[in-house]
Amino acid sequence: MATTAFEPLISAAWGKPNSWTLDEYKKRGGYKGLEKALELAPAQIIDEVKKSNLRGRGGAGFPTGLKWSFVPKDSPKPKYLAVNGDESEPGTFKDRYILEHDPHMMLEGIAIASYALGVHTCYVYLRGEFKFQAERTNAAIREAYAAGIFGKKMLGKDFQLDCYVVRGAGAYICGEETALLESLEGKKGWPRLKPPFPAVVGLFGSPTVVNNVETLASVPHVFTRGAGWYAGLGTDKSGGTRLVCLSGTVNRPGVYEVSLDTTFTQLIFDDKYGRGLPAGRKVKAVIPGGSSAPILSPDELDIAMEFEAVKVKQTMAGSGGVIVMDDTTCMVRSLWRVARFYAEESCGQCTPCREGTPWQTRLLRKIEEGRGEPGDVEILSNVASSIAPYPPIGLGNTICALGDAAALPTHSFLMRFRDEFEAHIREHRCPFGDKPWGAFGDWS
Repeated sequence: MATTAFEPLISAAWGKPNSWTLDEYKKRGGYKGLEKALELAPAQIIDEVKKSNLRGRGGAGFPTGLKWSFVPKDSPKPKYLAVNGDESEPGTFKDRYILEHDPHMMLEGIAIASYALGVHTCYVYLRGEFKFQAERTNAAIREAYAAGIFGKKMLGKDFQLDCYVVRGAGAYICGEETALLESLEGKKGWPRLKPPFPAVVGLFGSPTVVNNVETLASVPHVFTRGAGWYAGLGTDKSGGTRLVCLSGTVNRPGVYEVSLDTTFTQLIFDDKYGRGLPAGRKVKAVIPGGSSAPILSPDELDIAMEFEAVKVKQTMAGSGGVIVMDDTTCMVRSLWRVARFYAEESCGQCTPCREGTPWQTRLLRKIEEGRGEPGDVEILSNVASSIAPYPPIGLGNTICALGDAAALPTHSFLMRFRDEFEAHIREHRCPFGDKPWGAFGDWS
């Protein structure tokens, strides 16, 4: 449980005039964390981040300080920092708000991380659709150079840091860290086999740390107020606050900053967050961490939106994308839509994903359109298991986790709503009555 009183950190200035400018950021104490960090040795900075219990906000929730410590200190090669701003997980829309409203918070985190890691070049990788966000970030970077934060000397210290924005081409797969590195190198965004891991062999064959936008925006707060204070905002193993994206059948969807002991029930029903569902509607299922996360049933919502608590339910806190489905939702149609996305976004490198994701989509379309046959549900389950067995999470048969992302929703929907799938087959129609979507290609 949190031992420090909650207060918003990442979103505190959102909506305030000119919050994205350097002047306004400094008025709020901006770059004070960097000043304090520069008084420490690099190893001490990494230790402080470890003590803060800051975990990655991009999906996996890996401890940030531990990830930094994997970078070899004696490597003769240059080291790189790559910021993952691809944000392509359906149901997730938080990082773009940081880039729009407070990009200097991320840039300060970049500066601290770079000094700690001995990085002199950072690339901020943004999804291709983020044109406005890229403009805001580039403007902030120019201000940081002019103020002597980036460039040949970092706030007067003999440490050079250059930072560049790179926009991708809108490929979901480039949110996977090694595919992101391939894209940065100008190659096709195909995930790499691991090991070696990026911390040892990353961008241009050199040691590289890949961190999410929100993760780096959280770093300055560890140093402005102290690692113990930051850790106290969260739970035993997860420090600080986090942004969650609430969408679906709720009265007040949006991006909310919450303490990590906040429950899904509170997020959905409290007046300061989702304010419940429309009159007469009931929760049927909730996706807790982006569309790849196995669903929760209504009786599983009184758990904290924290990585370890959610893991107990065999799902993921993921990227913070909470999607609420009410009792009018057709689960077959919903899963079909999710499956279609992953089939479209598969890079095709691995056979289970390349062949399995469109196979899932074809089966789901067949069932939804009333053409399902006895045995189709079992075939669907077997196809998902061939891509990635479940439970537990993490047993996938593909190079990257896109295979798991495609298979896990199928497993969880079938485990909790198999009777609904079988009703579609038995009645030769969708019991929910709405006309299903039209054709989307031969495999859809």
